[in-house]
Amino acid sequence: MLIKRLNHMDQLLQSRVATHTIFWAVLLFTTTFIASFNHGLFRNNLITNTSLLPVQIAASYLLCYYQIPKLLLKKKYFLFVTTCMLSISVFSVLARLSVIYIAEPFIRADFEQETLWEVINDFSYLLAVFAPSVYLFPIIMLVVKELKDRFEEKHQYNLIQKEKATSELNFLKAQIHPHFLFNTLNNLYTLTLNKSDAAPEVVVKLSEILDYMLYQCQDPKVEIAKEKELIQNYIDLELLRYGDRLDLVFDAQIDNPKTTIAPLILVSLVENAFKHGASKNTVNPTVHISLSVQKKELKFKVFNTKLPPLETAESSIKKGIGSTNIQRQLDLIYPNNYELHIEDTLYSYTLTLEISL
Repeated sequence: MLIKRLNHMDQLLQSRVATHTIFWAVLLFTTTFIASFNHGLFRNNLITNTSLLPVQIAASYLLCYYQIPKLLLKKKYFLFVTTCMLSISVFSVLARLSVIYIAEPFIRADFEQETLWEVINDFSYLLAVFAPSVYLFPIIMLVVKELKDRFEEKHQYNLIQKEKATSELNFLKAQIHPHFLFNTLNNLYTLTLNKSDAAPEVVVKLSEILDYMLYQCQDPKVEIAKEKELIQNYIDLELLRYGDRLDLVFDAQIDNPKTTIAPLILVSLVENAFKHGASKNTVNPTVHISLSVQKKELKFKVFNTKLPPLETAESSIKKGIGSTNIQRQLDLIYPNNYELHIEDTLYSYTLTLEISL
């Protein structure tokens, strides 16, 4: 029942006529209530203010929807000043006539009504009393309209930025999939060339990894336990490739396996350690990985040995695919909530990532 009422209220607020009607009703009763504290009865003030309301509404819409946007903002200053002076004069006269011929008969029994000529002839009184009374409402409406427009612009800008970030993030994730698959297929190709008995196991592990990447990590966040399992599967694939010559350590300390994290970021860091470290080192490759998640504070450290690089344009570009992609994802998903430190020496590479989840 409550949800249904909220939906009706939301539909009401989305109606332009309804919102404007509510605005004028609130403004009428608020100004009447305030005026009643200063002088007169609430009833009399309500009658007077109601008689002025049509004039105030006309002045408001003329100012907010024609004079300012069509004249002032388009630098038609002469026309703006001329129409403002004319409208102030006309609306002041109409306001006083409304009070004399509509409101006062309900408030006073015996009074002498002024003629139109007498009203116009007393121009100083019109400007001193009725012009401010009329143009108080247009000024209020102008302020409210400006605040509303600024809010809508900011809201629209935030939506556009969010959609842009989502599109960019999806593109970055789409880059990871072929990159990840390409490296793993290279491993499988090496094993099949050597007619290794481990090739079928690689196919099974690869199938599990692809199932996770394509179907299980479509949500913005996944459980850290699933990411840990993905890392373990990837490590198992690499162990099949390198065997005993690889010094590999993977230590994970997680206080709550259901803690969520953006998918595929950690495993991409592990992949880089093997691709740019172990695969280039044919002697004694070392990869040490530690994962700690305590009270939603993640610390991920990857250390790998490497050979001195033979830097080429092609290798630089390929190396940048993974690291640049990951850093951009972190900027989009965890802005100001992560720290990434890299220590790149001649023979080793250490990456430390800390994220407040």
